[in-house]
Amino acid sequence: MSKQPFQPYVPASSRLPEFTLRAVLLGVVISVVLGAANAYLGLKAGMTVAATYPAAVLAMALLRLRKASILEENIARSAGSAGESVAAGAIFTIPAFVLAGVWPSFSGADAYWQSTGFMVLGGVIGILFIVLLRKILVEDPELPFPESVAAAEIHKAGQGGGGAAQLLFSAMGLGAGIYALGTFKLFAIGKEFLVSLGSLGAGIRLGNATGGNPLPVGGFTAVTTPSVSPAYLGVGFVIGPELAALNFSGGVLAWGLMVPLLTYVLGPQLQQYLPAGDPEGGWTALAFAIWLNIVRPIAVGGMLVGAAYTLFRMRHSLITGIARAVGDLKAGTTQASAAKVNRLDHDLPARWIFGGLGVALIAMVGLYIFLSESALGGALTAVIMLVVGFFFAAVSGNLVGLIGSSNNPVSGLTLSTVLIAALLMVVVGVTGTDGVAATLGVAAVICVSSAVAGEMLQDLKVGHILGATPSRMQAGDMLATVVSALVMYFPLLVLHESNVKAGGIGFGDRALPAPQAGLMASLAQGIVGGEMAWPLVIFGMLMGLALILIRMRSPMLFAVGMYLPLETTFTIFVGGLIRWAMDTVAARRKLNAAQNARVENAGVLMASGLIAGEALTALGVATYVFFAPEGSGLPSLFANPSIVAGMLVLLGLATLMVRIPLARAGNPEDPAPPQAMV
Repeated sequence: MSKQPFQPYVPASSRLPEFTLRAVLLGVVISVVLGAANAYLGLKAGMTVAATYPAAVLAMALLRLRKASILEENIARSAGSAGESVAAGAIFTIPAFVLAGVWPSFSGADAYWQSTGFMVLGGVIGILFIVLLRKILVEDPELPFPESVAAAEIHKAGQGGGGAAQLLFSAMGLGAGIYALGTFKLFAIGKEFLVSLGSLGAGIRLGNATGGNPLPVGGFTAVTTPSVSPAYLGVGFVIGPELAALNFSGGVLAWGLMVPLLTYVLGPQLQQYLPAGDPEGGWTALAFAIWLNIVRPIAVGGMLVGAAYTLFRMRHSLITGIARAVGDLKAGTTQASAAKVNRLDHDLPARWIFGGLGVALIAMVGLYIFLSESALGGALTAVIMLVVGFFFAAVSGNLVGLIGSSNNPVSGLTLSTVLIAALLMVVVGVTGTDGVAATLGVAAVICVSSAVAGEMLQDLKVGHILGATPSRMQAGDMLATVVSALVMYFPLLVLHESNVKAGGIGFGDRALPAPQAGLMASLAQGIVGGEMAWPLVIFGMLMGLALILIRMRSPMLFAVGMYLPLETTFTIFVGGLIRWAMDTVAARRKLNAAQNARVENAGVLMASGLIAGEALTALGVATYVFFAPEGSGLPSLFANPSIVAGMLVLLGLATLMVRIPLARAGNPEDPAPPQAMV
């Protein structure tokens, strides 16, 4: 029996409104909003959430009021999801310039223009590369595009109405309200405890001293309750109980074993530096310092091996993607020169693509010469990295077609870029701060390029299913990407500077861990700058190898758990438990496949709303702190808010996250909705 030819939802002969001003403007606004929200989430938790699903719901909800066509909704969704990919590339690399000491300040004009230049270049290059590869990759029958299919079906289902938008907005309001009340101290969002895990019995004598009293020092660690964070709960819900538990186990190893063991050993030597009037606060600070300066470099080694192992496991897909990229470029060029293409095959003109790549190459040469202060190093790096960027864009697109953008290992591709760029700097003799700056500049461009390329291809597949015009989607995404890149610096600046004003150090502390950026900075400093704590990193690499040998599912996620603060991983773990509770109740009720799909869709949509609600409110609070007069602070409802009240809020939110999705199971006879692929 022959397979039926593909038929788009909107035939090629139809001329529905598509690239309209309202659709494009809405897409740009959604792109900036979701991009800023993901920037917050990525800096806090080291993860981003794919924006395609919430962008589709937002586009449908807002454009339906104007009776827009499904193709206008597609344009708004496609442009709206661009900001998330720009944010992913930015938070993985831009803070690394501060962490590595390349930029002494993040608030200057130089930091803005360089950051924006990296993001604009990377975003434009990623889209141009994917335009060259679109037709073959989108029409490849071996690529299932799970998230694209789900997003397309959501658009189709939205033509008949539905309550998805109401659930999303309600969840956003709930997340915003809980975060605001916690910020204004109606309840305590968490509490930290100093715990003694045993002493040395009779004590310990320093050095070879035979006299004096022994020093009673034991092992101490700081433990914490899960924080009342709708965003972290949403992340844990999305990734599920297994991955959430794996992430939390890394935090347990760091704070339950390594920190107390190191305080047990190092405490006698460090006790003299503790403040006399606040022994408990001193030991808490010591535990945090040990985690920051010893445990986190070990975690860097684990992340390094974990990322390499992730790429190794995907080696067949990577090789296939590179081989397909080479073949598809020739095929695409041949097809573009064919007679006449219909609306569904119309891409941006080839002269625009190659002209744009030529301009991007010139800009990259100038940028890398400026960073490295070496004409040879800058020019050679730009040419090589443009080629590498093309292959990585193809690989990213191929992986998105296989597993979706949520699982696209952009950080692993960026890590490979850092290694290549750092070795290039060493070969051409560019070392020190200039070499580190050039290495991170390369990483920033390629990271944004890979993330944008994967997201763009996913959007083009949605458009292919719906019957959209590719060139109009490409133009809309190009505009949204550039606008997002122009403004993405400001959410980063607000989060960094408000953290500094609140007493933190900005990027890299417990409030803004930025784990991937820390990894990139450490690697660039280690190879080019010679500043890496190699004994600790090598220990972490051996640990990562051991995790691989015992067949741990994701050594990278385990190492990230060690790198993040315990309250973050603990709350993510609780979110995973909430997902487990929902799935368990659904199984006991013996729901059929259609009902389970509706429950899962509602749960993921609610989690996405909680994430967006907290993230946007947090940006608003950070903006207030950023512009407020020195010492004004935020209003507090209670001087000493109750942790018990906070845990009750957490319990209530968990109950809603289980009950609301289950209430949307519907009748067993109703058809199955499109399943949210996350």
